Order: sequence, then structure tokens, then C-alpha cells
Amino acid sequence: MSALATGATIFLYDGNPLYPEPLRFFELIEKHKVTIFGTSAAYIHYLMGLGVKPKEKFDLSALREISQTASTLSPEGFEFVYKDIKHDLFFNSISGGTDINGCFAGAIPILPVYSGELQGRALAMKVEAYDGKAEPIEDEQAELVCEAPSPSMPTYFWGDDKNMTKYKAAYFDYYKDVDKNVWRHGDYIVIHSDTGGITFWGRSDAVLKPSGVRIGTAEIYNVVEQLPEIADSLVIGQQYEGDIRIVMFVLLKEGYKLTDELKTKIRQTLREKTSPRHVPKLIFQAPPDGIPYTFSNKKVEIAVTKIIHGMEVANRGALRNPNSLDFFMEMKDKLQ
Repeated sequence: MSALATGATIFLYDGNPLYPEPLRFFELIEKHKVTIFGTSAAYIHYLMGLGVKPKEKFDLSALREISQTASTLSPEGFEFVYKDIKHDLFFNSISGGTDINGCFAGAIPILPVYSGELQGRALAMKVEAYDGKAEPIEDEQAELVCEAPSPSMPTYFWGDDKNMTKYKAAYFDYYKDVDKNVWRHGDYIVIHSDTGGITFWGRSDAVLKPSGVRIGTAEIYNVVEQLPEIADSLVIGQQYEGDIRIVMFVLLKEGYKLTDELKTKIRQTLREKTSPRHVPKLIFQAPPDGIPYTFSNKKVEIAVTKIIHGMEVANRGALRNPNSLDFFMEMKDKLQ
């Protein structure tokens, strides 16, 4: 909305980005001379899997920036943008939240872009990564917190009590046992000491812990969704026999089936590119309704995890495809 105040024209596309063919967006960028293109990691990873080179097919001379958000983009995704879309543009990966109406980390146009990293903290955002002792840490995966009020943060919840119990529980109670009154957003990040950049590893609530080893879901998605057979995927951690086992659901591209050979390929690729801990114990085909997503295009691992463990999911209305959860309700007993 604020782009209108600068005199810019906003071009919106409503519908399947792959229809009638996967490079439709670039046709529109060429035709309408779009200068800033906003997209998702899922779309970039999909194009990578196809092996396409938009720069060879379209005139993208007007395009000067690509802004990407919603989910975590792999380092290879950054390289694909510069190598196969356009080498002389500004690639701007951002992350924030609907609730803060802004970004915790994102663009700094005067600094270099490093693969897999958001360039730095957003203005007025006192972002740190807290370790298990609630102390700021660099170069290790940790919880994203904001240590000071930010200009656009919500000040209360509609219908909350006079003590703002729900509001405090949502953001500020996580570290109250150690007397830290900070905003805990629920993202898992690494702040890099050498570049000042920030890598996001997905929701900390959805972090997988097989045998006590913490794994960000993005570490798995970034590998699996580059396979040519995979259109999308979802992983959860299931409590099973005293440990956590990784369960994967894959949405296949047209013409592919989830055979034993494909399951083996998925496991071998993850073992080679990550570690044996990242390999899922079980792999299933995703439902026809697809992977569950919020309206802001974020995967809903937590809701599926709750369903698998027999818990209620309160806010189906926040999903753009709530019927997809019915499949996981049916899977619950099978996974026991």
C-alpha cells in the first residue's frame, strides 16, 4: 500500500503462478515493464527444478529488483536468480510478520548480497538471536527476538482482558522466567558475525529434534524441493517410542508417482547434502488439496503436528486451503 504513496503502480496477479505455464510471470514482467517483482521461495525452487533460464527467453531489461519472502530460500536459490534470471539486479530476501506489519530483516541496497542470507536487521528493529540461556549469540542457530519496541508492533489484542494476558503470552512470556521482557517471534535464525547477514531456518515451534539434535525444517525443504519430481513438501516431528521421528509428505509434479525408488532417492539426497539425522523415517504422498498454507503463503507445520498428536487445531480460518487438514486427520491413527 505504501508503494502507492511514492507514485508507483502496483501490478497484482491473482491465481496459480504456474498457469498456463511456469514462466507466465516473466511474460508479464516483459509486457508491462515491471521493475520490482515480489515472489516466493517456493516459486524460485520450482523453476530451479525445471532447469529453466528466464533470461534467455524474455526481455527483463526493466526489472531491477526481485523481492522474496514467505519461506526460506536456499543458497542455491540466490545463485539461480543471478545466474538464470538476471545478473544485474538487486535480490532482496526479507522476513518479518503480518502481526508487526513489517520486517525484522531485509534489504540494505548499499551492501553485498550473500547466498542464503538476508542482508541485515531492518531499521528500528533491535533483533538478536538468543541461545538456550537467553543470551545473544552469533554464528549458531537460535531464537529470533526483538529487544526493544518497534514502530509498527501491535499494542494489544482485540477482546483481551485488562492485563493483556493473551497478548503477553503470544510474544513476551517466553523468557519471563529469566527476567527478559523481549518480543519472541518464533523464528529460528543465525546471525553471521562476518557479514552481519541473517539466515532464517523456519519456525522455531516446528524445529525437529530427532535424538535431541535440532534441525530447522528449511534445511530439509531446501534440498528436497530442488528434486525434479517434487513440487512441494512438508515435514513434521512425531513423538514415537520415546524419541522424535521425521515424517515427510511430498506433493509430486504431474506425471510422477511416489515409488520406492523415489523414496530412496529422497533419502539418499538428504543424507548426502545434509546429514543422516535429516532423513525422514516415513514418506507419504501429500493430499490432493496440497500442503496446508496460511494466506501469507507459509507452510503450516505446527497445525499438522498438533493433529498427528491428537490435539485440536483452533484456527482453520487462517488457512487458504483448510480442507487439506482432513487428510492429516485420517493419517493420525495410521501414524500411531
